[in-house]
Amino acid sequence: MGYKIAVIGATGNVGREMLDILAERGFPADTVVPLASRRSLGTEVSFGDKTLKCKTLEGYDFSDTDIALMSAGGEISKEYSPKIGKQGCVVIDNSSAFRYDPDVPLIVPEVNADAVVGYTKKNIIANPNCSTAQLVVALKPLHDHAKIKRVVVSTYQSVSGGGKEAMEELFEQTKAVYQNGDVTPKKFTKRIAFNVIPHIDVFMDDGSTKEEWKVVAETKKMLDKNIKVTCTAVRVPVFIGHSEAVNIEFENEISADEARAILREAPGCLVVDKREDGGYITPHDCAGEDATYISRIREDSTVDNGLNIWVVSDNLRKGAALNTVQIAELLVNRGLIKAKSSAAIA
Repeated sequence: MGYKIAVIGATGNVGREMLDILAERGFPADTVVPLASRRSLGTEVSFGDKTLKCKTLEGYDFSDTDIALMSAGGEISKEYSPKIGKQGCVVIDNSSAFRYDPDVPLIVPEVNADAVVGYTKKNIIANPNCSTAQLVVALKPLHDHAKIKRVVVSTYQSVSGGGKEAMEELFEQTKAVYQNGDVTPKKFTKRIAFNVIPHIDVFMDDGSTKEEWKVVAETKKMLDKNIKVTCTAVRVPVFIGHSEAVNIEFENEISADEARAILREAPGCLVVDKREDGGYITPHDCAGEDATYISRIREDSTVDNGLNIWVVSDNLRKGAALNTVQIAELLVNRGLIKAKSSAAIA
């Protein structure tokens, strides 16, 4: 018996990616229902070789739905996720709305799969921030081996993390630069074309941005609360793919060769680390791929037991849609959820 899955926010970048990944990975769904706002009613979206028409989220009955993949933003999630959960449908939420709730597990399957059992408290599971997801996939196997004390991460985040409007702004500004047109920022605080912006999300009292705080808080929640983490998050003129320069200090000795060998065997990781021209991964290389790529693995001689690594991943996939689907697969594969009914795909 297959599952009934709802994809909320199905017309957005991540929602469409969720539908693609569900089809690609052959998720055992008998029914897939794309949901969106009223203005998207009837909009067609692709699911494998099928075309589905969007229904409206408002008033939708989830009582016969097994899993809802939520990618409609934090405010929508705050309003609807608890209601959906109370109808017996498990919500896997891609927003930040419930990530820091102690009664909601925050999950990256390669990192803390066992914590998923906590979903029964609210029938909600949180998906981490896109930049945190790829970071902890790379850190987890190293932490298990040599115990991480401190992490310093600088992110180079693509505009797709800001949604369709952000991608359109980069495209239009780039075109305008060549045509001597208007490059006035709308979505971003400064021009993004041929520029970098050290500002993602709102500023906090200590001078950090909310994006930087998310990386710190989520890494501690999923990996180890005792790890010291500091982050600088930067938006760069790249359409898809987040990159991170990560400096790690360990309690125990670990060499670059050991780290390279560990990461080659780690789930979700793919090491491309040749010390030659082009022997590393860039965001362009990772677009459309599922792996978290690690390059530039080298020892940091300025501290005891220090390493530097370069981490790259497709933020729309591992950073959002893929991880969400992997959580759903985790529920199914561990027998934590049973299908309520079976029906043909509409």
